[in-house]
Formats: sequence, structure tokens, C-alpha cells
Amino acid sequence: MPAPHEIASDDPLRLFDLWMDEARSSEPNDPNACALATATPGGAPSVRMVLAKPVGDRRFCFFTNAGSQKGRELAANPRAALCFHWKSLRRQVRVEGRIAELDDDAVDTYFHSRSRLSQIAAAISSQSQPLASRAALEQAFHAFEQAHPEAIPPGQIPRPPFWRGYHLSETRIEFWIDGHDRLHDRFLFLRTSDGWQRQRLYP
Repeated sequence: MPAPHEIASDDPLRLFDLWMDEARSSEPNDPNACALATATPGGAPSVRMVLAKPVGDRRFCFFTNAGSQKGRELAANPRAALCFHWKSLRRQVRVEGRIAELDDDAVDTYFHSRSRLSQIAAAISSQSQPLASRAALEQAFHAFEQAHPEAIPPGQIPRPPFWRGYHLSETRIEFWIDGHDRLHDRFLFLRTSDGWQRQRLYP
């Protein structure tokens, strides 16, 4: 039987950075894509894919329309979970914690780093709300585009007030490595008052 995997680091954030660097070299698309799970106050869950972006020393940030389903659920129940799955590496990372909004400067910086057309798409979308037709969406897009011609730099397209950034403050991080005969290796880190506590879990 193959030897079990081990991990050398006692710092889960440093280990995540190392795994992310490897994923950037091996994943064909969006290594920072992850499943974001939220829930209503009554416990009804929902999940969708988002792109996690580092902001300063915070690894687990994402941006969205605050009026979307996830935005409304986070406002009512500010806890969430992320799951990164790197199929090329046969690895997963699960992260859980509380959610807080990023400040306006961080959100503005990221919003204006996106392409001009992506900024327009974010500005005209009433995300998660009913849409009468695709034609209505495209009409709104083209009307906004005409109001903000190419001569206007992307940095001057106004960020809509509903478009916000969120940070997951990690309290629990699990690293999963595919194992032979489904004897997977799982390493859990729990944040305590003294730092991170590490333990191995059954697969």
C-alpha cells in the first residue's frame, strides 16, 4: 500500500498559498474558483461557484451584488463555507468562518481592475431577480455602454452601490488529498486562542 501523505506546515494559510501556487500551474482554468455555501437564518442552504481573490493579507475574498441570493443570505446570516477543488492535483481545501464586508476602497480597486465591459455588466444586472428576456438584458447593457463611451476610462465607470466585497475570516481549514483505495488523507486546522490546532481525520 502506498505511504500516506503528510504535510509539513503548521500554518494553514501558508500551506494554502503553496497549494494555490501549484494549482496555478496545473489547472486549465480559474484555479481560484471555489464553491461558496451560504444559508438563510432558518438553515436553508445554497451553493454556487465564485472566484476567490486575495485582498492584502486576506486570502478568501469575493465580490458580488449585495442584492443577489448570496448577498441577501450573507446579510441575514454572516457565516459561509468555501470549497476549492483542484482536479488536476486531486486535492481539496475547505474553509469555514464568519463573513464581513470589505471597505469601499478595496471594492473600488477591484471593481476598476475588471474590464470595462465586465464593469458595465455588473452595473446593469439585478442579480438573481426575474428577467423578462435576454433582449431586455442586452438592451440595458447597450444603453449603459452608450452612456459611458470608450472615451471614458474604465476607472471612471461608477461602481454601483450594491456591488460589494466580502471577506471570509477563516476559523476552520481542511486539506484533503486523494488516497489509494479511497483512503484519503485529511488534515484539519482549527483556530484557537493560541493559534492553529492541527489534527488528522478519518477519510
